[in-house]
Amino acid sequence: MHPVVSTEAPPTRPYPDSYAVTAEFYDILQADQDETRVRHLYGGEVAKARLGVLDIGAGSGRVTLMSLVESRVDVHAVEPARAMRTSLLTRLAVLPAPQRERVTVHPYTLDRAGLYAVADVAVCHNTVACLPPAARDVLWPAVRAALIPGGSLFLQLPPAVLPARDVVRLLPEKRVGGHVYGGRMTMSTAGYRIRNRVEYWVRGAQGVLREHTETFWMWPASRARLIADLERHGFVTLPGYDDPHLLAVTRPNHT
Repeated sequence: MHPVVSTEAPPTRPYPDSYAVTAEFYDILQADQDETRVRHLYGGEVAKARLGVLDIGAGSGRVTLMSLVESRVDVHAVEPARAMRTSLLTRLAVLPAPQRERVTVHPYTLDRAGLYAVADVAVCHNTVACLPPAARDVLWPAVRAALIPGGSLFLQLPPAVLPARDVVRLLPEKRVGGHVYGGRMTMSTAGYRIRNRVEYWVRGAQGVLREHTETFWMWPASRARLIADLERHGFVTLPGYDDPHLLAVTRPNHT
């Protein structure tokens, strides 16, 4: 997601220190649930990869690590945010050498990474929602270039519409030694965008020790809108995928 601290529209490319707050709390509060979701949505497709897997917006590495287990191909992890990339590289550092040597981490947005025909499976998880329409228009041709003809893209769909009212979700609290980590996410409508405000806290025996807040902007888009955008860039919808959270498209062999 793309964090900002004001109500002005954020720039297309994330700042290098994006997720400076969230990186500390993501793994402890959200990663377990996200790992289950990642395996459900993409595990079977990644296992079919024969050339390479492209992880677009790799974050702290849930798709990347799953891809190393489920496939035997090279993995390209694209993550421009320094804080999340640090978590990813820390995970990769403790892997056995044969696995670690199959991963290349690209510290740029995909359009700047210069990847060409490196993968037959691309995954874009928890990323598209946080890209404004102009950034999505830059992303799709970069995905097409990185895929070989016949390669496929599997992406998590953003919210289709603006929320009619504030949506609040508590993150399950986790204990680490004598401290308890917790958080709350509040999604609300702000013009044509969704404001996602995340509050984090750490409590000890004497009460709250620390509190932090980070705000992310999201741009809703319907499945039909994304399909139309992707078709303009040469992708075709793959049949047989009825999960409401997933869109699957392919780059046809003849293009």
